[in-house]
Amino acid sequence: MKKISILLIAAILLSVLPARADEGMWLLPLLEKLNIKKMQELGLRLSAKDIYDINNASLKDAIVQFGGGCTGEIISDEGLLITNHHCGYGSIQALSTVEHDYLKDGFWAMNKSQELPVKGLSVTFVNSFMDVTDQVNNALKRAKTPEEEQAAYKKITEKLTSGATAGNKNLRAYVTSLYNDNIYYLITTKTYRDIRFVGAPPSSIGKFGADTDNWMWPRHTGDFSMFRVYADQNNDPAEYSPDNIPYRPKKSLAISLKGVKPNDYTMIIGFPGRTTRHMTSEEARQTQSITNAIAIYVRGIAQDILMKDMLADPKIRIQYASKYAGSSNGWKKYIGMNETFDKLNVIERRAEEEKTFTNWVNQSPERKAKYGNALDMINTSVIDMAEPKYVMTYLNESLNRIELLGITRNPKRATAFYKDYSMPTDKKVAKAMIELYRDNVKKEYQPSFYEEIDAQYGGDIGKFVDHLYETSVFSSPEKLAAATEQQIADDPAKKIAQSVIEVRDRITPALTKDSQKYKEGKKAYMAGIMEMRQGEAMYPDANSTMRLTYGQVLPYSPRDGVEYNYYTTLDGVMEKEDPDNWEFVVPDKLKDLYKRGDFGEYGLENGKMPVCFISNNDITGGNSGSPVLNANGELLGLAFDGNWEAMSGDVIFEPELQRCIGVDIRYVLFIIDKFGGAGYLLDEMKIVR
Repeated sequence: MKKISILLIAAILLSVLPARADEGMWLLPLLEKLNIKKMQELGLRLSAKDIYDINNASLKDAIVQFGGGCTGEIISDEGLLITNHHCGYGSIQALSTVEHDYLKDGFWAMNKSQELPVKGLSVTFVNSFMDVTDQVNNALKRAKTPEEEQAAYKKITEKLTSGATAGNKNLRAYVTSLYNDNIYYLITTKTYRDIRFVGAPPSSIGKFGADTDNWMWPRHTGDFSMFRVYADQNNDPAEYSPDNIPYRPKKSLAISLKGVKPNDYTMIIGFPGRTTRHMTSEEARQTQSITNAIAIYVRGIAQDILMKDMLADPKIRIQYASKYAGSSNGWKKYIGMNETFDKLNVIERRAEEEKTFTNWVNQSPERKAKYGNALDMINTSVIDMAEPKYVMTYLNESLNRIELLGITRNPKRATAFYKDYSMPTDKKVAKAMIELYRDNVKKEYQPSFYEEIDAQYGGDIGKFVDHLYETSVFSSPEKLAAATEQQIADDPAKKIAQSVIEVRDRITPALTKDSQKYKEGKKAYMAGIMEMRQGEAMYPDANSTMRLTYGQVLPYSPRDGVEYNYYTTLDGVMEKEDPDNWEFVVPDKLKDLYKRGDFGEYGLENGKMPVCFISNNDITGGNSGSPVLNANGELLGLAFDGNWEAMSGDVIFEPELQRCIGVDIRYVLFIIDKFGGAGYLLDEMKIVR
């Protein structure tokens, strides 16, 4: 098995020159070596240690991974946390009822005793990063088979993580790979689990524009929500207790009311989820034609069903708000990705990069030996996986979207499940999804229950589904509570769910049979790119580890004759208002504040109220809620979206087009203070005027 030279990788990391400021998701421990000079040239007034220091308080100590999929930041010395509204959406939904609809009406705790505990929500702080590439590779070098390598990897990572935590029950450690398994880092974290909901605007502000404006600029959304982190008396993590006290952070962010102007330095620290900036042309082709295309088609149909029922019934709207939002966010992103893949010739550009790489490899026998088979290993594996990937994607996007089947696999979740479940809605989805799968997937991959539909119901899916929901004990909490163990075991929904699992289990071997070859190909290809591009800055793909991106506030031109400004104001909210469209309803109180120009110290000198702004910072999913910071490390706003014209950004960064959309912190404070009447919260913040 091929091993990559540690000395080579070290030389690459130590010799790179900083890239343009508008691209890169950089590792904080490497800022001093790779980025700080360029960052300071652009205007940063801090040192690398001000941003990341394992021995002293630094900016990284104010940033948390929020709920596992977003970013949040601490903005007071009493554990006050701010993130996006859409990041807190699931928690807000879980706390909402028809009588207390915090999604629709918003919520503000007027003192700490009114803050609402959020069951299951946690936030994670990063303690440290440590490069352990040498240790891992030394442990792997004797492995002669994939199985031996896997065993050796497990052994060394267990040793490293146990050593890092040293028995501290509050610390977690894990090893993560970067640059496609060419470099490894040991990361230690601390997770707090007593998180309480402090406040959020109504969805008419926090989700203004909803699906229509999602991924679009200009934007006018007050996308923020607030929570508080609680700890035990020793400031350590603890389960919820009324005896817990507000967390005392090592660092909290100061808030700037000075605003932004073009070319201002900005940086973002957060937890970007996943990018594939070195995806091959064949991978890009399948992403567009299989993964994205199926998700777009199937989710569009399912979402139409959900939305119709949500608009008709307030209870269903609350039950399905978070589910719908999670589905539609990806759905629209995939639409944008597929459009930009075509407009920006992503597949063709990837193919050209592969030609350049191949030409470089072929110039040297040594390179051919190390990297000559890399692309072939990747692309043949991807091609071989095409059919099982197609089937698995359809399976996940359609049949696995049927909630009745899902609860049969985990009845212990019944209480939480039925709180957010509408059987009539799910039955409509089931009919559509079963029909979709039948019409688009080969018969050989159809679960056995399709035979029952043909044999007993003459192929009538509607009758089959009606009977299923009438007879299944899982169709209501009352039926399930009254059912015997034997009735549960023999339930028709359980049998259908099992037939779906059987198809999944049959597909999985075909989907994974070339995974080792694919993995080795990706590792060699990445190592080759790193060698070929020695002297250039190279950041690893995002993988939910803490990263920093730096850039500037900048407008952009999406197409000929169109110029977009770098900020929006409350004027745009009023211009978009449509009382007959739930996406663009404007609260009366906000309209009154606007008419009176009652913006306090948060407005602009020209009398306008700023709402959002854009910068060329490099972000992706997981960065939602990340702080947009100025040259002093002060909070300017919260990142919450990217722009439509650069939706291929996870694959290829487009410096002239790609923009990060953030909500201006001045709008946030205006909503808290003037609209929400919770100005007391500002008293615990460090505000720079």
